[in-house]
Amino acid sequence: MKKALIFTLLIAVVLVVIAYLYKNSGTDDSQVVNVYSSRKEELVRTLFDEFTKNMGVKVRYIIDDYSQLLSRMENGGEADLFLTADAVNLILAKKRGLLSQVNSEVLKNAIPAKFRDSEGYWFGLTKRTRILVYNKESVDPKDLSTYEDLANEKWKGKILVRSSTSPYNRSLIAFMIANNGFEKTKEWVSGIVSNMARKPSGGDTDQIYAVAAGEGDIAIVNSYYFARILSSKYGNKKNIANKLGAFFPNQDDTGVMVNISGAAITKNAKNRENAIALLEFLVSKRAQELYAKKNQEYPVIEGVEASDILKSWGDYLQSDLPLSKLEKHLLEAVIIADECKWR
Repeated sequence: MKKALIFTLLIAVVLVVIAYLYKNSGTDDSQVVNVYSSRKEELVRTLFDEFTKNMGVKVRYIIDDYSQLLSRMENGGEADLFLTADAVNLILAKKRGLLSQVNSEVLKNAIPAKFRDSEGYWFGLTKRTRILVYNKESVDPKDLSTYEDLANEKWKGKILVRSSTSPYNRSLIAFMIANNGFEKTKEWVSGIVSNMARKPSGGDTDQIYAVAAGEGDIAIVNSYYFARILSSKYGNKKNIANKLGAFFPNQDDTGVMVNISGAAITKNAKNRENAIALLEFLVSKRAQELYAKKNQEYPVIEGVEASDILKSWGDYLQSDLPLSKLEKHLLEAVIIADECKWR
């Protein structure tokens, strides 16, 4: 009996000590924010550390594929903030009822309206353009003009692009529908498919390497993929980059498509105020400078300079189309890609 009593007392003491340590460790729910992110850890870790240093709020995060993170949220995952790339991913999360509205003057004042949801469900944090990367030996940039022109027969067997299932290309097709209508976009996609140098495979970086290797002449990619290669310290990547050039389409009419990486507060956020504070921090000047330097993305706010590489490409005309307008064209984009056999 005496041994049992001593054992019980020891257990009680241990529990009290654990509770004390937990309370004073800064990890109680009032001092944390839980993040689901499909963005690379080497980028977000620096931003989260900076936020904790400034705000005293610990960031707990899970890095995973976008679809896996959606599944986690649908099954009760404890995320307060959702970070991902491309407006399409944020739009789909909204349509599945996984996000909540935010009314923040900080976010409204910092982020241009065209780079955030019109109803306040998601917000752009960085910008990237859908550019053309071309082989300098086989393509004269004077012959490049618009996205629409890529369907011209003169580019037969010369276009490299990843699968239409990529959110980047779903966004692009929806963008073209918003600008040109369903039928013209269907004709355009059919032309792109006819002009492909090979069956779509790999990511944007793979398309760039394929252009450098002579497998095709032009790749449709996001700007930061090419800028990352240009910023690489490895000689082989620099040699590849020297063979290639960057081109902004549609500079004489609608402007190049500008997409985003972004974030949203989840529907079931338990640490909502901390999540909003983190979201607002991510559009601060300090955070935007980190984005620009580490990931070669364009800052979404005014007054923050892009990286030297992006600045070297010069100014460009960007589309005025609000990204929230893509929402009503996403299903049509899938239908067109399927009918035109852009796999």
